[in-house]
Amino acid sequence: MSRKIRVIVVDDSALVRSLLSEIINRQRDMECIGTANDPLIAREMIRELNPDVITLDVEMPRMDGIDFLGRLMRLRPMPVVMISTLTERGAEVTMKALELGAVDFVAKPRVGLASGLNDLATQIVDKIRVAAVAQVRRAPSRDISSPAGSGGGATTAQVSALLGRLSTEKMICIGASTGGTEAIKEVLVQMPADSPGIVITQHMPPGFTTSFAARLNGLCQITVKEAVNGERILPGHAYIAPGGTQFHVARSGANYVAVVDDGPPVNRHKPSVEVLFKSAAAVAGRNAFGIMLTGMGNDGAAAMREMKDAGSYNYVQDEATCIVFGMPREAIAHGAADEVLPLGQIAPALITRLRGATDRLHHRI
Repeated sequence: MSRKIRVIVVDDSALVRSLLSEIINRQRDMECIGTANDPLIAREMIRELNPDVITLDVEMPRMDGIDFLGRLMRLRPMPVVMISTLTERGAEVTMKALELGAVDFVAKPRVGLASGLNDLATQIVDKIRVAAVAQVRRAPSRDISSPAGSGGGATTAQVSALLGRLSTEKMICIGASTGGTEAIKEVLVQMPADSPGIVITQHMPPGFTTSFAARLNGLCQITVKEAVNGERILPGHAYIAPGGTQFHVARSGANYVAVVDDGPPVNRHKPSVEVLFKSAAAVAGRNAFGIMLTGMGNDGAAAMREMKDAGSYNYVQDEATCIVFGMPREAIAHGAADEVLPLGQIAPALITRLRGATDRLHHRI
């Protein structure tokens, strides 16, 4: 039998520490090897016990959870699952934690804590299991708000004028899960202001996609926002599926429009990449580009193959740059990938291909 996943719980609430320990210890494949009520105690415990994963509360005494996470990821990178709160500030801080290198997060309820955490037990242990196998990297010393691996913005400077008329016909579809918030940022910060409309499904619960979109909007040349039912998909814009909804695209005359509804979970996810990609195959066909980024599971793999069969050109993130290689691996296994590339090369490759299409259009004209 393989060794159990060893977890340390760091939270200033005695109740939360007790509940999380109990949830973890109920699993056959993991054990809580210690708890700490503040980061300074946790630091010594991590040094002594060498856990596989830690769960970390965002707000704690003596040292803020974000400050502690930043130091930890610089000095001793390890898998961290953040325990966040369902508030606007909690969402903003959680986005910061993901930028710093946290693998994932769980949003704990503000009321009914005991029953709420027990309701989330399956989600909590699933995220711990994913974190235990995630590829965690040392936090960079650069300003974390700058785009990772984008070469100081050289790519965007070269493509300030890209598409023109073609951008209204094409559509870029992105799917991601664990590790996806940073991977999506890496792609979007390199896209020029006149890129085709971009539609995105990132597995995320309600209350967090607003903050995610706002953070990206402040970093990108394009406009990034949460998708709104019925709005037109415009060039130079990226639309993120609101957490807890299903998001797909439809046609209205010559335009693409967003459809956001309360459809059932697909592949256990809401939003689901499968839903978005399947709609892109149906309504955009050869005018679509698919991008599958880091994430656990197989959501979207079959639909990405449908996109390819309908004529789309698809990019899949390679294993070396993924936090978790599950969804990209499944897309490759389904024969859905046209190119498998390191994360930092996906946007430049897409831009080069779009430029080629633009040049061919101009020659025809």
